[in-house]
Amino acid sequence: MDNSPTALFDSYEQDFRQVIDSIRLKLDGDGKDERGEQRRAALRRVEMELDEADEMISQMEIEIQGIPQSIKPQYQNRLKTAKGDLVRFKKLSKDLHSQVSRAELLSSGRVGTPTSDEPYGPTSDRTRLLAGTATLEDGTRRLQESQRIALETEDQGAEILMNLRTQREQIENSRDTLRTADTAIDRASGTLKKMIRRMYQQRVVTAAIIVVLVLVIAIILWEKVFR
Repeated sequence: MDNSPTALFDSYEQDFRQVIDSIRLKLDGDGKDERGEQRRAALRRVEMELDEADEMISQMEIEIQGIPQSIKPQYQNRLKTAKGDLVRFKKLSKDLHSQVSRAELLSSGRVGTPTSDEPYGPTSDRTRLLAGTATLEDGTRRLQESQRIALETEDQGAEILMNLRTQREQIENSRDTLRTADTAIDRASGTLKKMIRRMYQQRVVTAAIIVVLVLVIAIILWEKVFR
């Protein structure tokens, strides 16, 4: 790899020359014989290549700052020459753009000229009236289409609202059912608690009766044995 202080400048200059040669071929060479859309496409490619060449000039201006003073003047002259070529081809491209635009304008003007076979040219009142009628019909059709879409949207909105209302009623009914179920559960829980309480009370009474019976039996036995 070349690490000399002029290596990058030389590389950018070489790329610049290749781009300029391509531009020259499109503007001054075989490309100048192209017509119509091919010519416009060639000019668009030239514009892109001119932008690329302009970027290379900017890079060369940066790289020249690091070149030693002893050889810097000759590189400055080369940079000046490159800038001159770029300016010249930019001007040539602009002139060709103007020529193509002027030729297209003149061509379109000739197309609109009335002939003996067609006394009313494309730009006549009749043509404008027909064009206006077509535009009006197209606008009417679009308006009708918009109205149809609006009606469909309105119907869909009404259906959605009805579905939401039905779902709301279902939710409210479910809520009432849950409340009823909660009330029934509370009642059942209270009844169950009462039953459990009564069961414990009965157990206590039964135990007390058993204790009393045992005491009575014990007293009777004691009296019979010790008397």
